[in-house]
Amino acid sequence: MGVKKKKETQVTSLTVCHQDLETLKSLADVEGKNLASLLLHCVQLTDGVSQIGYVKQIVPLLEKANKNGTCDPTIRSCLDILAGIYLSLNLKNPLKKVLASSLNGLPEFFLIEATQSFTSRLQEELNTSTDLYSYRRVIDNISSCMENFDLGRSSVNNLLENVLHFLQKSLVEISEENRKLAGNHIVQTQLMNDLLVSIRVSVMLVQKVQGFQRLHLKNSPIWQSMCALLSMFTNFLSDDGLLQTIQSTSGLAVILFIKAMFHPPEKIPDLGTLTMLDWQEGRMGPSGEALLLNTVHVLFTLSSQIKESTLEMFLSRILASWTNSAIQVLDSSSPSLKDSLNGNADVVRRLLDYVYTHWEHPLDALRHQTKIIFRNILQMHQLTVEESGSDLTADRFIFELTESLLRLEWHSKGKYTCLGCLVDFIGVDHILALAKTIPLQILEVMGDQSLVPYASDLLEAMFKNHKSRLKSQAADSTWIDEWHETWVSPLLCVLCEGSLDQKSYVIDYYLPKLLNCNPESLSYMVKILQTSADAKTGKKMTFPSLGSYDSRGALGALMACLRTARAHGHLQSATDAWRDLVSSARIKQGLIHQHCQVRIDTLGLLCESNRSTEIVSTEEMEWIQFFITYNLNSQSPGVRQQICSLLKKLFCRIQESSQVLYKLEQSKSKHEPGNESTRQHPSVSLQQYKNFMSSICNSLFEALFPGSSYPTRFSALTILGSIAEVFPVPEGRVQTVYQLSHDIDAGRFQTLMECLTGTFEEVKILAFDLLMKLPKTFVQFQGSVKLQGLFQAALELSTSTKPYDCVTASYLLNFLIWQNALPSSLSAYLKTQRVACGDGDKSAAVVESNTLIVIKCLLEKLEEEVSRAENSLLQAAASFPMYGRVHCITGALRKLPLNLQLVSEWRPVVEKLLVTSYRLSAVVSPVIQSSSPEGLIPNDTDAESASRLHRILNEIQPRDTNDYFSRAKILKECGSFDLEDLSASVPNIDTSAEIKGKEGKTCDVTAQMVLVCCWRSMKEVALLLGSLCQLLPMRSVPESPDGLLTVEQVKEIGDYFKQHLLQSRHRGAFELAYTGFVKLTEILNRCPNVSLQKLPEEWLLSVLEEIKCCDPSSKLCATRRSAGIPFYIQALLASEPKKGKMDLLKITMKELISLAGPTDGSQSTVPKVHALNILRALFRDTRLGEIIIPYVADGTKAAILGFTSPVWAVRNSSTLLFSTLITRIFGVKRGKDELSKKNRMTGSEFFSRFPELYPFLLKQLETVANTVDSDTGELNRHPSMFLLLLVLGRLYPSPMDGTCSALSMAPFIPFIMRCGHSPVYRSREMAARALVPFVMMDEIPNTIQTLLAKLPDCTDQCFRQNHIHGTLLQVFHLLQAFSDSKYRMNTYFQQELADVAVCTKAKLWLAKRQNPCLVTRAVYIDILFLLTCCLDKLSKGNQPVLEHLGFWEEIRRIISGSELITGFPYTYTVPGLPQYLQSLTKLAIAAVWAVVAQAGEQNRDVPISFSQLLKSSFPEVRLLTLEALLERFSTAASALGEKGLPPLLWNMGGTFLTLVLKENHPECLCKILKILHCLDPSEWLPQTEHRVHLSPKEFLIWTMDIASHERSEIQSEALRLTSKVIAHHMQTCDETRDLVAPNLQQWVQLVVSSCGDHLPTESRLAAAEVLASTAPFFLTNPQPILGLQDTLALWKCVLTLLQSEEQVIREAATETVMTAMSQENTRRSTEFAFCQVDASSALDLALAVLCDLLQQWDQLTPGLPVLLGWLLGEGEGLMACEESAHQVEEDYPFEKTEINFWAETLIFVKYLYKHLFRLLSESSWRPLTPEMLHHLQRTASEQCHLLSQLFRVLPPTAEFLKTAELTRLRIWEERTLACLRLLALLEGKEGEDTLVLRALDSPAAANQLTLPRTETAC
Repeated sequence: MGVKKKKETQVTSLTVCHQDLETLKSLADVEGKNLASLLLHCVQLTDGVSQIGYVKQIVPLLEKANKNGTCDPTIRSCLDILAGIYLSLNLKNPLKKVLASSLNGLPEFFLIEATQSFTSRLQEELNTSTDLYSYRRVIDNISSCMENFDLGRSSVNNLLENVLHFLQKSLVEISEENRKLAGNHIVQTQLMNDLLVSIRVSVMLVQKVQGFQRLHLKNSPIWQSMCALLSMFTNFLSDDGLLQTIQSTSGLAVILFIKAMFHPPEKIPDLGTLTMLDWQEGRMGPSGEALLLNTVHVLFTLSSQIKESTLEMFLSRILASWTNSAIQVLDSSSPSLKDSLNGNADVVRRLLDYVYTHWEHPLDALRHQTKIIFRNILQMHQLTVEESGSDLTADRFIFELTESLLRLEWHSKGKYTCLGCLVDFIGVDHILALAKTIPLQILEVMGDQSLVPYASDLLEAMFKNHKSRLKSQAADSTWIDEWHETWVSPLLCVLCEGSLDQKSYVIDYYLPKLLNCNPESLSYMVKILQTSADAKTGKKMTFPSLGSYDSRGALGALMACLRTARAHGHLQSATDAWRDLVSSARIKQGLIHQHCQVRIDTLGLLCESNRSTEIVSTEEMEWIQFFITYNLNSQSPGVRQQICSLLKKLFCRIQESSQVLYKLEQSKSKHEPGNESTRQHPSVSLQQYKNFMSSICNSLFEALFPGSSYPTRFSALTILGSIAEVFPVPEGRVQTVYQLSHDIDAGRFQTLMECLTGTFEEVKILAFDLLMKLPKTFVQFQGSVKLQGLFQAALELSTSTKPYDCVTASYLLNFLIWQNALPSSLSAYLKTQRVACGDGDKSAAVVESNTLIVIKCLLEKLEEEVSRAENSLLQAAASFPMYGRVHCITGALRKLPLNLQLVSEWRPVVEKLLVTSYRLSAVVSPVIQSSSPEGLIPNDTDAESASRLHRILNEIQPRDTNDYFSRAKILKECGSFDLEDLSASVPNIDTSAEIKGKEGKTCDVTAQMVLVCCWRSMKEVALLLGSLCQLLPMRSVPESPDGLLTVEQVKEIGDYFKQHLLQSRHRGAFELAYTGFVKLTEILNRCPNVSLQKLPEEWLLSVLEEIKCCDPSSKLCATRRSAGIPFYIQALLASEPKKGKMDLLKITMKELISLAGPTDGSQSTVPKVHALNILRALFRDTRLGEIIIPYVADGTKAAILGFTSPVWAVRNSSTLLFSTLITRIFGVKRGKDELSKKNRMTGSEFFSRFPELYPFLLKQLETVANTVDSDTGELNRHPSMFLLLLVLGRLYPSPMDGTCSALSMAPFIPFIMRCGHSPVYRSREMAARALVPFVMMDEIPNTIQTLLAKLPDCTDQCFRQNHIHGTLLQVFHLLQAFSDSKYRMNTYFQQELADVAVCTKAKLWLAKRQNPCLVTRAVYIDILFLLTCCLDKLSKGNQPVLEHLGFWEEIRRIISGSELITGFPYTYTVPGLPQYLQSLTKLAIAAVWAVVAQAGEQNRDVPISFSQLLKSSFPEVRLLTLEALLERFSTAASALGEKGLPPLLWNMGGTFLTLVLKENHPECLCKILKILHCLDPSEWLPQTEHRVHLSPKEFLIWTMDIASHERSEIQSEALRLTSKVIAHHMQTCDETRDLVAPNLQQWVQLVVSSCGDHLPTESRLAAAEVLASTAPFFLTNPQPILGLQDTLALWKCVLTLLQSEEQVIREAATETVMTAMSQENTRRSTEFAFCQVDASSALDLALAVLCDLLQQWDQLTPGLPVLLGWLLGEGEGLMACEESAHQVEEDYPFEKTEINFWAETLIFVKYLYKHLFRLLSESSWRPLTPEMLHHLQRTASEQCHLLSQLFRVLPPTAEFLKTAELTRLRIWEERTLACLRLLALLEGKEGEDTLVLRALDSPAAANQLTLPRTETAC
């Protein structure tokens, strides 16, 4: 929305040759009024834009001359020159089009002369153009002559024979040259482009030139040329070396040429080409109709054969074209054709099959074609039934089509498109009649981003259609109520209760369309939402239907609606919106709402407007300032991005509206008419803008306080960057309302510099970019001493052992490079650079010179360090890891200007850089290329480790090369180790036991330090080399004066990458080497040097040959997924031009597929492993996109067959490849459901995309099925079965699949069923899951009955349990799928299930003891359970079907005869016992609930009681029972209490009380505690004496003991239960309250101990919930129950949890604050009572409530020291914190400590200080005792003194070198000073000269944010 300068049009001026110029001079008249004078003036101009005006005067001048009736020689000559000018202009030059447009208006009198001139000039062009590379200009001229230019078209028509001959000659020569230059990609690309243009011009000739009417003369030269061209086009069609665009254009040319040459035209239908035919008005006759039908059958055949996506795209367009032709024919066709194209005809069925198969295709364009085809199908059917006059909505074809579409799952994108087409044809009423809830169904899927555009488009089509229909049928406006009920009400439900993603997408996609359709709906929505929101913030906290307490609710929906309405112009102005629709209080509530989307929507309401110049009101500015105070620290990147984006929109509004205000001010207008917000004088508004922007910048800079979190810094810097961008430094007379530079002083500049030191690179980037946006004058105050310090700090950081320090060094050096004066210490590197910088752009010259100086300095130091590292790599790793230097060099190079001026100075530097890089790589490569680079150096450094170190260094030689699988590895004995051999291979190894680190300290060198040093060095070298190739120009020849890199150097770099990618073993090293190598290959493919162009191909063929030959001497890594080999090949292939033929990819895939395929046993398996690993990498590469799809089928075959290999490495690689292919085929898994239909595909779609897999999978499955279960009992695992079933399990039949498809899924079914007989349990399960998709939904009941019939009877003697188990699993999964199906008719469904139940009863013996196998018994019981659930749902609990069938009676018998009643004779060693127990228990519980449902209030006998189940000795039984009971009790507790429970569950509290003390199973104990928590304590607490022989007090102590010592989950539940019991005691009589009072302190300690950051989330979450539930008793009670210390300890817990890093804990703690704010005695403490707030504002509000409560309790005097102690950090210990932090950083540089990235200490200090200051300033209270005051003063003073000492020992540039230490000290300093300031206020010394904080002199100042550092503070 920012102001953008209009891009100036660049027009190249026209010129004429010297001869024409002299001619014009000689013909020009003295007055300068004739045409020659006009042209002379025109060509003498150098500005093309100015020449356009002269060109437009040509025709008016000739019109005047036309009146004389003569064409004098002057005009004739000028017309000839004009023709020459036209043909000399470039095709894209605007002057060419202007000239053609002007000459189209030439008077008729001059047309003949002009045509002759143009013909003559064009003839000259055709005759004189003999150079191959000049043909393009002539071809472009021919093209432009035919494009809307009458004179040009006439000229071409006159020269048709010559033009055709020229095109023939150019095509021949260009195609021949293209063949000669095969491999030179750059030249070939140009030649192919010329070829394509030539073919297009040939097509234009046929289409636009009249001369082709003479083509019936077959012996004419034109005919001969046409024949030759036609022959060439035909050859192009079959030339695979050409681009597909050339081939497709050639196909069009062939068709048009034949059509032009064929005589007579009536016989054209016999040729059978669609584009030749004219179908209008039945002109083609019966033969045309037959041709139409024959054509589509050919297209159907082609559809099953095509694999390549481009060809699929062509075919879809042809099919769409065919349907268009069919529609044309049907207007006047024969009845037989109408029958053939009716909806029920075979052609239409196959067209629908094509649509259903391709509507999910990855290509958007192809999916669009299916939409066109489907719409045309509907139109075709409409035309075929029009004569019958039948209603289209009642048509059987349309009805069945609609029903089948509605039955589809909503994850299918094609469903939305087709339903949208149906809505257009038959209206939405028909669809709503079939599916009334369809609006809500579609809204439910709008949480899936991939479906949102389709869903919103369908909804838009539907509600627009519905509105127009209702409006046309209604006589008044009552129709709107029905429309609102249908479309708006579901929307409001989603906005209030939907998921975050769902709501966001509905707001972005659906809501704007709805409001645009009917803007009046806004008032309807606002009225409902306003009422609901008002109810929620009422005193009784009632929450109506729209939104629950823990959701965004009505307020969020209200803000979303208003935001969308304003952004789309449906609100008249902002002022009206605030006054009429929403209050100021409601806006503020939205800005700090608990849910981020509400905050974003409210901010969007303030920032967004459809008018970019709308004035920002004062209220909006205040609200924005309020928002920024609490919302910078957002953990969500998406939320941060939205906040920054919305604020940038606001700034753009301010900038653009300020321009309007400046104009108003200049015109002395007081206000803009009709705009309320500008009634005040413009200068007042402008001043408000300045103040507001200055205030915003103050807040943002203050947010960069010491210790501020990453989200806060990121947000603040991003917004500051937006301000700098939107309000640039003004140029010329442009006025700007604000400049960021005016608000930046030295302190703020230093703050930005310190932002470069953080550990997050995003913050460094933002800070650096902001520094670069500042005017240069703002950085000049950095004196030479300061610059010297910065430079020294950068050099020191570049050798730090902490990787992020070198990034800081790089940014510091880049900042210094942009300074005009570098530190004086670099003068030695200056030499003559400054002299050379005199010419050209001065700033660019300075940057280049400074870059060269810095790189020279870094390079010199790097050379020294590499030399030292060659002597001792361990010393380097500990003291000077070299990767930092290289990183800084790379960073400096990337900032270089494109045009280098100091080429001669750069060349030796680049040469030295390359040499040093190779040396560094040689030092570290032995570690990276070792077989195990992760742990090479022992952690101990004692004297004995020296020899062990030598041995390890010897062992790191690669052992995993090509002989890895064939040769055993024998390690040398310690005694036989030869030190001399080691010295020869690794010279001068330092064997010292101690390594001196920085500052001379002795430190251990760990393996991790060595590895990090080595792989990061390799990484940086690779990136440096890649950057050198990418950024620096190449020298075509060594003697060339320009360019830096020679061809030989580039080849050396390529060889380096090849060596390290193919030999490195560490992933970090070769992944980053790949990044650098990609940069090189991209350059090579664009390089004009042919030898360099061919390098990628040579390298690729070389490595493929090395892989294939399997030479034992090869150093290729055969483990680690082939290490860097796949990356190497990926880089070579990914850089190949995608618009080419991709020959390298084809060669590679052919070789790899061949290697990965089946091999005989004599061949090595290593090439196969490499091939599988490389294929995996290529299939994962998203850059290859659809290009790789044709190879998916072969890759899948290789993976499945490879899984059967006896070699583990092959099987492992095959599995990885298979996993990648599954993702490539079915998409990335986006949910937890492994077989979610989002990641599945219909069988027809899958096999149409990969037809070769159909026979392969079928054959493989048949082989497996036929031998899966040997009669001899031999175990045959068939490893490929797993993969086969995994693929097949992801397919599913669509209701749209054709029944006669050649790729039917039916043949797979019997084989999958047979796989269920596998002796492997997992295989049987997979077979059962895989069978489900292959059975159509309406076929499932029959299939189940067939399977059940195969089961043996109880009288059978011989049967296999594996067979029974596999069959039962198939029955179970089929029944489950059938019960889950959405669209089913209840009557049909009930009858089918009843039939299944009858069949099930016949095999009930399998569920009883007659069946000895517990596994099969369990599955059969699962089937029974599933049947009861399904039939129970249908009958809604009344179970008439089950009772009628006697089903429940049989189940009761099973339960009564089961081991649950009789006892278990088994132990856990019996196979299947846990599974059987769980299944049996689930069925027993279902039987109990069934009796309960039937009995109602009566007590009937149950087959088994819950008490019996709970007494079981098996925890599985108890756990399932407890889970079922917990669900019922939880539901009852949240609803009606015991009234919602059946009588069977009444008075069960005592039972659980008994169980809780006996239970020893952790999960069961946890469930019992949860149940007791759900129950009312008044029911079971009085029974403790009787049940467990404990008094209520003793029981409370027991629960607290459990909460103190058990594992975390039990602790949490015990804490919840304890707190509920205590709360119960607090609510009852004084006697019970006094009874538990002595235990309250123990409970407080328990809560406090549950809030530590080190504890599990569950424990802290429980503590937060407990605090929320007990807040009215212990936190806000007007009469405090606890002592002050305990009460404040609980409040401190709340504050601690509010600062937790985990959002779920912060939100739970926020509930405590909301509860505390909403009590009778605290409502007036804040303006946000009963409101949902976020944690940032809750922290502030909690402290406000606490301070208010201290006043209410009259406890300010004893409470103030505690709060001051919080402020001062008492208990945390400054010295202890410093020592522990220092110890971790020095001794354990890689140790990961617990860090809270969200909490900001100084924010807490700010809020606490603010409220204490207000409290002390405004309240009357008793002063502190002198002893208490003196203690606090002494503590603060001692801390202040200690801080001053610690500050003095820091180095001068501590902000860079000791960042963490300095930050900690600054935080302590701010805390100490805040405390001292308040103590001064207590003593009454506020006006005295004390240690105070200037920023904290008032609450207002404190509220702006934080405490800036005071240099003289301590």
